[in-house]
Amino acid sequence: MVKNYRFRKTLRTSLIHIVSVISVEYSEVEVKLKEIEELLDKLGKEHPKEIAAFSRFLRETLDNKALTTREKELIALALGIAQGCEWCIYLHTKKALEAGAKPEELIEAGLVAVLMAGGPALMHLIPLVKAIEKFKKE
Repeated sequence: MVKNYRFRKTLRTSLIHIVSVISVEYSEVEVKLKEIEELLDKLGKEHPKEIAAFSRFLRETLDNKALTTREKELIALALGIAQGCEWCIYLHTKKALEAGAKPEELIEAGLVAVLMAGGPALMHLIPLVKAIEKFKKE
């Protein structure tokens, strides 16, 4: 058990260190967020009923009930990492930070995704680290 704890602590420390030293291409993060906005605008015009229904579902699901917005954004972030969705990672990192999550909580959510999704999810912590760097300064 001690070895497992030390490994997790070392990995977490390493990832937090990466957050502080990684060179973030801010334009990459902003481009991904802009692409989401553009896609939703386009689909909203071309498929208004479907996008309106999705938007209602989204608002209802994200409304604070048993889980806070912060908790829901951490879950969404972990799922984005597990699914390999860079757009989701950037969006939900921003939203989680805005909802009061700390960078350490984002990394921990990312590690839970790695636990559940395996090694490929570990590589998707790269966009998470970039997004934390971009949005924690705003």
